[in-house]
Order: sequence, then C-alpha cells, then structure tokens
Amino acid sequence: MTRLNLILLAIVVVCALGVVTSQHKARKLYAELQHAEEVAKQMNTEYGQLQLEQSTWAMHARIEKIASERLQMKVPEPARIHVLVPIAEGQP
Repeated sequence: MTRLNLILLAIVVVCALGVVTSQHKARKLYAELQHAEEVAKQMNTEYGQLQLEQSTWAMHARIEKIASERLQMKVPEPARIHVLVPIAEGQP
C-alpha cells in the first residue's frame, strides 16, 4: 500500500510540475504576443506617417517649384509643344 501511495504521489508531483510549466510557457507566449502587437501598432503608425510624408514630398506644386528654382526649368511656350498621337498596332 505504501508503494502505491508513493507512486501516486510521484505521478501527482509530475502532473503538478507539468501544469506549472505549461502555465509558465503560456504566460511567456502571451507576453511575447502583447509585445509583438505593440510593435505592429507602432509600425502601422509609422507607416501612416511615412505615407503622409511621401505625399507631401511628391506634391505637384513642390516639384514644379524645385524644377524652376534649382534646375532653372520653365514651361515651354504653347507654340513649341507638339502632341504625338501613338499609332495603334496593326496600322501603318
């Protein structure tokens, strides 16, 4: 009877250690998940800011200003503008 009690006690201790270990792993993984979600939220915020910055840098008025000031470019006179019509495939 004592041998059976010791075997059952050993099984209970092993099961208890298994429960403690699995709970520890679950808590650790949950903490990692929370951290990853926080990083993802920060990255989404930064991505939105970068998109806004890109749209600001690519504004037509800004590009035209830089072209005229830094590169000394100017819009050609209407008489110097030639519009080319593309030839459709299969036509000579």
